[in-house]
Amino acid sequence: MPHSVPLIHTIAAALGLALVLGFVAARLRLPALVGYLVAGVLIGPFTPGFVADAAMASQLAEIGVMLLMFGVGLHFSFGDLLAVRKIALPGAVVQMMVATALGMALATWWGWGLGAALVFGLALSVASTVVLLRALEARGILNSYTGRVAVGWLVVEDLAMVLVLVLLPPLAEWLKGGSDAPLNAAQLWQTLGWTLLQVGGFVALMLLVGRRLFPWMLWQVARTGSRELFTLCVVAAAVGIAFGSAALFGVSFALGAFFAGMVMRESEFSHRAAQQSLPLRDAFAVLFFVSVGMLFNPAVLWERPLQVLAVLAIIMLGKTLAAAALVLALRYRLNTALTVSASLAQIGEFSFILVSLGSSLGLLPPEGASLVLAGALISMALNPLLFHAIAPLEEWLRTHCVLARRLEQRNDPLAELPMGTNSQLLARQVVLVGHGRLGRRVASALTAHGIAFVVAEQNRKRVESLRAEGIAAVFGDAEDPAVLIQAHIAQAYLLVIATPDTMNVRQIIATARALNPTIETVVRSHNEDEAHRLAQECDRTEVFLADEALAQSMTRHVLDRTQARPGGSPHPVPGRA
Repeated sequence: MPHSVPLIHTIAAALGLALVLGFVAARLRLPALVGYLVAGVLIGPFTPGFVADAAMASQLAEIGVMLLMFGVGLHFSFGDLLAVRKIALPGAVVQMMVATALGMALATWWGWGLGAALVFGLALSVASTVVLLRALEARGILNSYTGRVAVGWLVVEDLAMVLVLVLLPPLAEWLKGGSDAPLNAAQLWQTLGWTLLQVGGFVALMLLVGRRLFPWMLWQVARTGSRELFTLCVVAAAVGIAFGSAALFGVSFALGAFFAGMVMRESEFSHRAAQQSLPLRDAFAVLFFVSVGMLFNPAVLWERPLQVLAVLAIIMLGKTLAAAALVLALRYRLNTALTVSASLAQIGEFSFILVSLGSSLGLLPPEGASLVLAGALISMALNPLLFHAIAPLEEWLRTHCVLARRLEQRNDPLAELPMGTNSQLLARQVVLVGHGRLGRRVASALTAHGIAFVVAEQNRKRVESLRAEGIAAVFGDAEDPAVLIQAHIAQAYLLVIATPDTMNVRQIIATARALNPTIETVVRSHNEDEAHRLAQECDRTEVFLADEALAQSMTRHVLDRTQARPGGSPHPVPGRA
């Protein structure tokens, strides 16, 4: 060829191979990320054949990191995090500390230094949000309380890793140790203080100015009606803020892009921004995962098999057991504990970002990066199997494990109605399962009409708030007969299931009918096929389809407004009787 085009070579090879291997991984019911990482391995320097330009791939990966973190910030909601903060915040912090300590202990045993051990342990402590979201969506439990707990847990981990990415560069020299200009205590605190001051200044600027400036800018561009300009504005803001934050405040590209997404979320066009930037974010995210795969040396699998197994043990046993123990200690159900622990039994994008940063700072040895990547590839491949094992494992533990049965029958004051509950609320009452957006409206209507009801809710904070308001509420999963017994389902005349999770509706109805064969049920559904099946399978059940109910309400409003307009009835449609 007359000209050297390493950029085109790298992009073409990376995207083409990632497409093929990602498709193969998806057909094997594995995360597509596994295929992208393997594509990077095949075009990396440790395998024969074509070798992509590592420097070029690294720069493309930086853009991928920016857009990945921009997407995380764009979907980040403090409200969702606050709803599960009592379990997600302490659980994520303690679990990360346990996993980091295990990783550091292992690395120290291998003879690594403090910096390498710390980066290695942190890389093993954080799970992939992308893998988790796809796993929860595939099982239809993303919007359930357990799903929100798992997502909130990982959001806390992501925020902690953002802080780590900020603090690691100024601490790199001190963490390396040795005789090469080690920092004394005064220099260390001075460096940390200056870094935190820069980060604080950037965060303050983004929250005070960015939250107003960038949504206004999106509005002005949207007014032009140009789709191209709107997409360009979103991408330019993401990359521009990330680059500007690094140049002016010395913070990482990742933190800058994360806050760019957060301030964009304040705009009424945030949903449109997320949709129109998604293809570009996905494309560069693929390039990022491919570039990470290029760091992996497959020889580690046969040269260091015991070390690989030790890494997998921390990821898939150490983290999961610690998480399950914490969830149970916080008085949540066995199913929640197993789901959260399965969600954490893998590592992903933040681990790769940390590995790349640790390698560039000279903290993590090459074999460390390969071990982390080997752990990521294998754990992501095995993670779907853990989710499939939750139900049989839960059943086995309840049958054969005395401790599991005791935990299910724990003495939780919120799992029982108070002794002083008004007896009028416990006969011919409505049992309302779920007190979210829909449940709150149903409860308000029942209160306004003086109809007695008892709420069954999986969110402890909501149960506490309801009881503080004098509303009868019991904490727990309505699939559990003990929860419905506490809600006095045997005396109820109507069961209303207002939760967004429709996977366990049939089991809730079956449990309720076993305790009260004559009870009527009211449920929600998200699609016509599901609504039709529920109506056929569950007798004495009224199913409300969300889109149909909305259409009926809008139609009724349109007809009312049209008939009430000056001049009376609407004009007839030409050609119709």
